[in-house]
Amino acid sequence: MMARAGGIGITNAVNVGIAVQADWENREFISHISLNVRRLFDFLLHFEATTKSKLASLNEKLDTLERRLELIEVQVSTASANPSLFN
Repeated sequence: MMARAGGIGITNAVNVGIAVQADWENREFISHISLNVRRLFDFLLHFEATTKSKLASLNEKLDTLERRLELIEVQVSTASANPSLFN
């Protein structure tokens, strides 16, 4: 009986070792997933900030172009209404 009990102890130790190894691998996998999610989140925050900045800059340029276009339209309208100004 004693030899048999020793065999069970070794089997249990092996099973525990396998379970510990599997747990370690799962924790490592979860750690990698967590790190990649954090990196993705950081990228998205940076992307949002950069995009907002670039859109704000483009909006300012567009506003400037719209004002210039309005001025040109007024000048063309004035010139069309008073062609004698250019003679």
